[in-house]
Amino acid sequence: MAAMSGKVVHNVFVSQCYQQDRQVISTQYRRDCCAPYVRNLLPCQGGKLAWTGISSMQLRALSKHRSGFVNRVTVHCNAASTTSLVPSLDKVDFLKLQNGSDIRGVAVAGVEGEPVSLTEPVAEAIAAAFAGWLVEKKKADASCRLRVSIGHDSRISAQVLQDAASRGIAGAGLDVVQYGLASTPAMFNSTLTQDDQFLCPVDGSIMITASHLPYNRNGFKLFTNAGGLGKADIKDILERAADIYDKFTAEGLMTSKEKASASVKRVDYMTVYSSDLVKAVRKAVGGIGLFPNHIPNPEDKTAMQAITQAVLANKADLGIIFDTDVDRNRLIALMSAIVLEEHPGTIVVTDSVTSDGDFTRFIEIETWLERSILPFTLLSLQINSVGEESHLAIETSGHGALKENHWLDDGAYLMVKILNKLASARAPGMGGGSKVITDLVQGLQEPAIAVELRLKINQNHPDLSGVSFREYGEAVLKHLENSIDSDPRLQKAPINYEGVRVSGLGGWFLLRLSLHDPVLPLNIEAASNDDAVKLGLSVLAAVEEFSALDTSALDKFVRV
Repeated sequence: MAAMSGKVVHNVFVSQCYQQDRQVISTQYRRDCCAPYVRNLLPCQGGKLAWTGISSMQLRALSKHRSGFVNRVTVHCNAASTTSLVPSLDKVDFLKLQNGSDIRGVAVAGVEGEPVSLTEPVAEAIAAAFAGWLVEKKKADASCRLRVSIGHDSRISAQVLQDAASRGIAGAGLDVVQYGLASTPAMFNSTLTQDDQFLCPVDGSIMITASHLPYNRNGFKLFTNAGGLGKADIKDILERAADIYDKFTAEGLMTSKEKASASVKRVDYMTVYSSDLVKAVRKAVGGIGLFPNHIPNPEDKTAMQAITQAVLANKADLGIIFDTDVDRNRLIALMSAIVLEEHPGTIVVTDSVTSDGDFTRFIEIETWLERSILPFTLLSLQINSVGEESHLAIETSGHGALKENHWLDDGAYLMVKILNKLASARAPGMGGGSKVITDLVQGLQEPAIAVELRLKINQNHPDLSGVSFREYGEAVLKHLENSIDSDPRLQKAPINYEGVRVSGLGGWFLLRLSLHDPVLPLNIEAASNDDAVKLGLSVLAAVEEFSALDTSALDKFVRV
């Protein structure tokens, strides 16, 4: 295979030439790439949101919020006033529900130490706040009535939260389109799809999900046709929601349940979204396309065995299973190879958990470090804005985004790209089966030992009294960093914005703090098991004094 020429930026946030205003760059690019899909807005009522379902409530003037727009719309309430507040509503710190650019909370009781924070009234208030924010951003006037789509994942709290969010949107005078069970990429695409039969495009979209978090959690991802909302917008919406929530009344909440259904419609949008993916594959093969079956729990050995057997039994060229870290360097290498064929010399943005030397030998790279897919895509936007090309941002968890797909974190689209490569090679009669794919990564060398161990922080431990798990985790990382400085056998990565990454002793390790949970994941890669154990022992020696940190997984690994 001929050597590929390209660049990979490992999670950057430090290069001065890219430190421009991310919001301006992101907004401009998304506006440019989505412009063909923007439609004329639907009719609404005189620039005001008619709040028919909630008593004793007037949304604060939206002019209090800094939005960058000159013309602003004030949102009013038409309901009768009352002073009867709901006695059963608990006080809620809405800003604690923010998780970066997402909204997340506890939606189901039953886990010790995790009281419910995402109740029906809270969800209704957040949706109402999103409605007010959307009216302002869309500059809604007498000629338009806005429409919002709502979908959810398979969590047990999803249906209840969907109904509550629908009441908040409908109570604000906007139309609601419920999709039911849906995927996050599909919800964003509903703001772009042109299909009147399915009430598309919508002006805003809500995905009810908490991604990979436990069953008792849930949350919201919010979209417009410009993409997902950023941190500043989420904070703005949560502040609005707090004001709305404080003025809820028993009569108003009851009325909203009775009246919301008139503004709610239901469609099966996933059929549109999935058919578009199928069309993309068929286009690549001249009208023929097949998707293999798969089981959606790839970390389970039984599931991996099932997909393997399915490939063999059907004599398939490829089996796909989602949401896994298995062969993660291979996925990044494969996607990089495909994108580099289409865009030679492009910069690929990836993260700090990729192999120290193996992946860097596969493709020419520049090494930088950051942490999540959102900064990845912003970095790619910044790179493009200064005259260089970046077409792929992908992290080792499998999350990836492509410039051609509006920088949407969409695993299904990545798989379509791989299927397209496989199918396009077969279409003209080239044959070769899966060899077309394996040939692309034949030069990739992988470590002999690669493990991920999860060190949990016990939030009920006395050491955490008055201290958050995040503060405790940061203290662990700082102590590890200091201990590395005194060991001449180990060297810290010169540029790193995700935990502590260290090379030496025949390999490397990365200890970082989870974005969402009280966990410190530890990745170790080495040329041999003995080298991996040496690296593990160096970490264990540095962190063992932190008694609230459960190091049992690491203890077991170094003593095998």
